[in-house]
Amino acid sequence: MILDKDTAKKTAELLLQINAIKLNPENPFTWASGWKSPIYCDNRIILSYPIIRNYVREQMAKQLENLYGKPDVIAGVATGAIGIGMLVAEYLGLPFVYVRPEPKSHGRQNQIEGHLEPNQNVVVIEDLISTGKSSLNAVEALKNSGANVKGMIAIFTYGFDVANENFKNSNLDLHTLSDYEHLIQQASDTNYIKEEQLNTLLEWKSNPSTWKQ
Repeated sequence: MILDKDTAKKTAELLLQINAIKLNPENPFTWASGWKSPIYCDNRIILSYPIIRNYVREQMAKQLENLYGKPDVIAGVATGAIGIGMLVAEYLGLPFVYVRPEPKSHGRQNQIEGHLEPNQNVVVIEDLISTGKSSLNAVEALKNSGANVKGMIAIFTYGFDVANENFKNSNLDLHTLSDYEHLIQQASDTNYIKEEQLNTLLEWKSNPSTWKQ
């Protein structure tokens, strides 16, 4: 859910400005899932731009406080949200942990890195939501450790139906700074993409798992 349309528009503008989101309908990207896509999002590049990372940090922190008050701990989903999650925790003066996709195979075999007490209130920070499976895997790990997960805030979501269904089934609150609709609108308004590219991007969004160029 988008909480603030102005923030959604501004975030989309900044992501396009630094090429954190790349649009290439003519030469689609191949995702790890095997899906072909005219769009690729790498929000980790935000960390290289101090003004932009500070904007994202502050907007996430403010929305987090408005929604949940101050939790006990901020958790970032590895690896993409470790950096921005740490920045949000620092801004709020809160402890930080991060969650691996699975426990380490050596050492202490941790899946959650950092100190987390049972029954502590946690808000999860994520950089990107596609299907939501990896994000919800992190939430499950936190719950299994005894944490009380209040919700999740992400920078960007594609807004796929499968993700909406996954979060609904998990009964977890998800809010994002921006989403696919605001991104495409911003790209179109600023002539970042042509009309025929816009049509391709809208067509892909309607059925991303089977889309072909």
